Amino acid sequence: MEAAPLVSAKANPFRSSSPSLIISRNDSSYRKSLKFKSRKFSVRASANDRDSVVTLLDYGAGNVRSVRNAIQSIGYEIKDVQTPEDILNANRLIFPGVGAFAAAMDVLNQKGMVEALRTYIENDRPFLGICLGLQLLFEYSEENGPVKGLGLIPGGVGRFDSSSGFRVPHIGWNAVQIRKDSEILDDIGGRHVYFVHSYRAVPSNANKDWISSTCNYGDNFIASIRRGNVHAVQFHPEKSGDVGLSILRRFLFSKSDVTKQTAERKASKLAKRVIACLDVRTNDKGDLVVTKGDQYDVREHTKENEVRNLGKPVELAGQYYKDGADEISFLNITGYRDFPLGDLPMLQVLRYTSENVFVPLTVGGGIRDFTDGNGRYYSSLEVASEYFRSGADKVSIGSDAVYAAEAYLKTGVKAGKSSLEQISRVYGNQAVVVSIDPRRVYVKDPNEVEFMTIKVTIPGPNGEEFAWYQCTVNGGREGRPIGAYELAKAVEDLGAGEILLNCIDCDGQGRGFDIELIKLISDAVSIPVIASSGAGAVEHFSEVFTKTNASAALAAGIFHRKEVPIQSVKEHLSKEGIEVRMRVCLDV
Repeated sequence: MEAAPLVSAKANPFRSSSPSLIISRNDSSYRKSLKFKSRKFSVRASANDRDSVVTLLDYGAGNVRSVRNAIQSIGYEIKDVQTPEDILNANRLIFPGVGAFAAAMDVLNQKGMVEALRTYIENDRPFLGICLGLQLLFEYSEENGPVKGLGLIPGGVGRFDSSSGFRVPHIGWNAVQIRKDSEILDDIGGRHVYFVHSYRAVPSNANKDWISSTCNYGDNFIASIRRGNVHAVQFHPEKSGDVGLSILRRFLFSKSDVTKQTAERKASKLAKRVIACLDVRTNDKGDLVVTKGDQYDVREHTKENEVRNLGKPVELAGQYYKDGADEISFLNITGYRDFPLGDLPMLQVLRYTSENVFVPLTVGGGIRDFTDGNGRYYSSLEVASEYFRSGADKVSIGSDAVYAAEAYLKTGVKAGKSSLEQISRVYGNQAVVVSIDPRRVYVKDPNEVEFMTIKVTIPGPNGEEFAWYQCTVNGGREGRPIGAYELAKAVEDLGAGEILLNCIDCDGQGRGFDIELIKLISDAVSIPVIASSGAGAVEHFSEVFTKTNASAALAAGIFHRKEVPIQSVKEHLSKEGIEVRMRVCLDV
């Protein structure tokens, strides 16, 4: 569904009740301090190209800002589709589909764009569909359906089968196998590109002439199609780093403007992800900083007791992208207390970061329903929509997901009103991460508690041989009567697409991830699990990937303090036989 803009002249949601967050949109000194120098690409639109404008079909759902930024970084201007005639008059059309299949088709039908889109593609005009922009070309989708699609390619779109142990959604950097010449996919075979989806189209005799590449995840599915000037990809080029930007250049430039590049090819399957996390908050001077502490204590142990400052968020995010981070996760740990949409600085962080960082961005902190000081009610869906429009690809929900899970386990009924359920329903579960913050509680006998326990390898302080993991809210300050195992199972049922699994006991300790906790949760759910808290050496990453079913591992302090470079982690994992994405510059 199409969300209306949240900002209006009558109600400015960017004014916070916190004095440190009342920042004008036109505060150039703040903007200058927040933003870092843009990357300059060696190739711009050809001077001989009569038209450097790309028409973008943005139907109003999800993060399309990154696609815009990628196109503009290459040197093209953007014209937005307002009417069906804009589609028919386009010289190059890009359709970055985001969200759910049914919602997208509803908008296209309501705006009278279906026939114009069909006509444009049937006439072999230059077209690039991205993700849902590929799926909509098929006859139907089983997502919330069956739902009728554009019907241009034979076959339907179905959900991945998780019964064989593959996690759904399919999230991460996977390899593609080139089936035929595609022009835009030259030099891409053997590279990792970024996928995030729960539904896919499968090859058949009826659609084989369309298929230009496939990908394997449980079984082979269609990674891209090409017929004449019509292209579409299931992955996200705007989130696939230099490889993805190369694909966009090849679509936009003529052959004479593109230089072929070659490099060693290594990708063969879904890679394990290494994620850089930035805890962001305002310090006592009102500056937005990246901080980190031991078990959530972010202040220096000095006379001044100031907030630990490890750098500016946009600059650090840009550096981690260059270093090879597979994703960047922002966690705002103070700014959302009373008025989430009042936090203009955090929205600016997302906007500026997405201009230069072409890997997935996640933001967490305060994704919930709230009412501002004027009595204006904002739903969690509105809050999330603003973050998506500002550049976020996923939102991370913490405390609100715990409360929703407790209610669900108590009643057995999915009320559909929680932030988790609302956002998942509109944007798809792949857009929702649930952050779980548990602490270990030792018990002598598993029968002492109603929650799932584990037999520990190291006994507790009083010789206890068992433990359960109590979930917390409000940044670990309040324990709740629910275990991490029970919470993980519940939020998967409610629509979470991924779990960020922290551990209060290990946070900031540098002694390694809580392997027992991560194994417990990653074995319990069929959605991807991100291991967090405790990394202190490259060996900790290989340990968590070999001993658990974690799909990704996240770290913060060791990256901020430059104790363990991201590239060193990747090189170590590769030597240990663990597939990772190695960044390759393909500027052309």
